[in-house]
Amino acid sequence: MPGVPDARRGGIDAVLATRHAGTRKLRIAYELAGPAGAPVVFVAGGISAHRHVAANALDRDAGWAEGLLDAGRALDPANLRILAFDYVGADGSIDAPIDTADQADALALLLDALGIDVLEAFVGYSYGALVGLQLAARHPQHLRKLVAVSGAHRAHPYAAAWRALQRKAVALGQLQCADEQGLSLARQFAMLSYRTPEEFGERFDAPPQVCNGHVRVAAEDYLDAAGAKFVARVSATAWLRLSESIDLHRVDPVRIVVPTTVVAVEGDRLVPMSDAVSLVEGLGLNGRLRVLRSQYGHDAFLKETDRIDALLAGELQAGKQRLTPVHDVNDPIGVSV
Repeated sequence: MPGVPDARRGGIDAVLATRHAGTRKLRIAYELAGPAGAPVVFVAGGISAHRHVAANALDRDAGWAEGLLDAGRALDPANLRILAFDYVGADGSIDAPIDTADQADALALLLDALGIDVLEAFVGYSYGALVGLQLAARHPQHLRKLVAVSGAHRAHPYAAAWRALQRKAVALGQLQCADEQGLSLARQFAMLSYRTPEEFGERFDAPPQVCNGHVRVAAEDYLDAAGAKFVARVSATAWLRLSESIDLHRVDPVRIVVPTTVVAVEGDRLVPMSDAVSLVEGLGLNGRLRVLRSQYGHDAFLKETDRIDALLAGELQAGKQRLTPVHDVNDPIGVSV
């Protein structure tokens, strides 16, 4: 059995040649949880995800994927080393177009700095799946297996239109010196694209109310709360540039030779089944498709914990015989933030 689980948080200084924003000096912040010597799995989420995936010995606060790393799960950090990072531009320091290829290149720099030759797997959801596809195409030597959930090789035009309108809401807020209100409205629009009519029909099937002379529907409290929570932790610049990054995303599936499992969710309004099928067809013998039926649509990864865990267990167990322990990472930064 691997050693006693530990956790460390740090950052490396790097120089990154980006595709659209020039060469940038930046700090790549990461968190690594799990026993020294265990195989390393990288976990990445949507554009608002970050390096803190789940509570650990270093940080007891809940992470963005709390539950998926519980004891006994496929991603249990008692058996694996779970690595995650903050996306390039997530701190709002880059007000220029950012590409998913930039994120993959930044991850390659991080792996080199930490002395991690190869990831046992990359588990990516939404934007994380896009980054994983870029890593598999650009740096295949760093990766044994990719699980791409709710992400494809290109942005669907319908989803891109959703995001364009969200960015217009932010821009309108900025024109009125109401950045937070604009970003909150954009997030509320986004929630409608992440979820499904079936879920809203089940949760918010109540008559509208007349409040102060205006009609208020049942879902508005939920949407307002989602917007307020989001603006409290994400800057408008970071969100705008990472939103654009999704629409800039392009990767040729033919370039990917890493074994890749594509997970599509029926009812996902942002990554339709047709795009997932097209991606798997392009991957050829390197790809396989898994389909998840869920009323949560694009957010199924975060809501269907048991079902996602069972799926991940099947994918990771498929290569368990060749799980390769790695030496402890070189971490000259230690627990610096």
